[in-house]
Order: sequence, then structure tokens, then C-alpha cells
Amino acid sequence: TAAVDLSCVWHNLEYMACTWHPGENASSDTNYTLFYWFDGLKSHKKCSNYSMHQGISGCIFNLSFPKVTSTYPPISILIRDDSEEIRPVCANKNPTTLVKPATPRQVTLSKIDDGIRMEWTESDTFPENCLVYEVEYHNGYLDTAHVIKVIFQFTQLTDFFSPVENNNLSIPGIDSNSKYVFKVRAKPKPECYSSELYSDWSEEKSIGEKTDSTFYFVLIITIPLIVAVATIILLVYLKRLKIIILPPVPDPREMLKRMFGEQNEDSQVSKKL
Repeated sequence: TAAVDLSCVWHNLEYMACTWHPGENASSDTNYTLFYWFDGLKSHKKCSNYSMHQGISGCIFNLSFPKVTSTYPPISILIRDDSEEIRPVCANKNPTTLVKPATPRQVTLSKIDDGIRMEWTESDTFPENCLVYEVEYHNGYLDTAHVIKVIFQFTQLTDFFSPVENNNLSIPGIDSNSKYVFKVRAKPKPECYSSELYSDWSEEKSIGEKTDSTFYFVLIITIPLIVAVATIILLVYLKRLKIIILPPVPDPREMLKRMFGEQNEDSQVSKKL
């Protein structure tokens, strides 16, 4: 009857969201209640923001600490029901392993002399230099994506190493006139948190123009067709022009036959008269 598969995520150091499945032998009208406590609270607190989605129960509660805090106390989670027939379940969570940053916002792209510059807004709930970023981009013509990891104050690619600030990135050596699609996500730095959770990818942003392949396809089909029609029209026109300039010479044999035929007809008519 106890809740199972308890999972919690600490979103952007602001609130914790926990989910669980009902116990296999729990009745359908079981109302699980979540309580939490950590060192510093005078008494346990009851979570009040519940949800249910596809048979999975969940609850969200505010959880934040001062930015200057170097260590975080373990969080104790208790899930139970008022009925004695429902077995309670208790778990201790290390919050630093549950950290998930917010999605980077206000992503902008701009052209620079030798490439493209990308910028985004950092989360204001994390201590300074406690996030690393991963940028993914691909050319509008290709499906293959390139991944850049922005670590500390540098961005490292396979073939170059150049300084950048934490929340922006300059990518040289790419054609700024072609279309490129970019997105970025954040991850807690291991020196600050033990979490392996990435934020969600930001909304994709594009820069440059991608030539429409449909235009080329239509062009490839249209040009030969136009050439063929023009050739036929030209041949017909030249044939008529040839007839006008160089009319056909009458066949002498036909002319003789016609002359003798007319004479024979005249002789036959005179005999009858």
C-alpha cells in the first residue's frame, strides 16, 4: 500500500517537485500526503500543491537557501495517508544531487566579422560560476549537429580554443550568410553541485537564410521545358521563313504533263465539234 518510485527534482534552486506511484495494493481513493523537513525548520511542513497525471501523483513545495550556503542539509520526505491501512514511506534526499537549472532565456544571435555570436540570460538563483552550458547548432542544410561545451570562462571546440564569457559565445569559422539553428542548455558545475541533470533545451533560434530547395527543383524542371518549347517554335518559324525566302521550284515534268494534258483535252473537244 505504500507509495513507490519516489522521485524528486530541485528546480532552479527555487522549488522541489516530487512524484510517486500509488502502492500496488492501495485502494483507488487513497489520498497520499507529503511532508518534508530539513535541519533549520522548527517542524515538518505539509505539501499542499498536488497534481495527478496518468496515474502518477505529484506535489510541489518551495525550497530555497541563501546563495552563500556552501552545504545543504538533507531533505526528509514522508508520504502517508490518514488511514492506518496505508503504509507510510520515508526517504532522505541530498538536494545537491537533484538540482535542475532553469532553461536559458532570451537567446539572441548576431553576425560578427568572422562568424556568429550567441547570447543568453543566466539564472539569477545560482551562485556565480556554478553553471556550465552546452550549445548545439547545425547548418540549415544538414542534420548533423555540432556540440560546444562552455566550461568556466572558455569554450573548447575540436580545432580552436578562445575565451568567452559565461553567458555568451562567439563561434568563428562558419558562414554567417548561411542558415544556422542554435539552442543552449545549462548544467550545474560539479564543484558546486553533484547533480547530473541538465536544464531543458532553450527554444531554437536561427540566423541567416536557407535557400529553398523547391525553387531549384522547379528551376531544373522548367529550364529544359522552356528550351524544348523554344526550339520547336524556332524550327517552325525557320521552316516558314525558308518557304518565304526560298519558295519551292516547280517540277518541269509536272509542268509538261500539265501542258500536254491540256492540249489533249483541247484536241478531243475540237474533234467532237
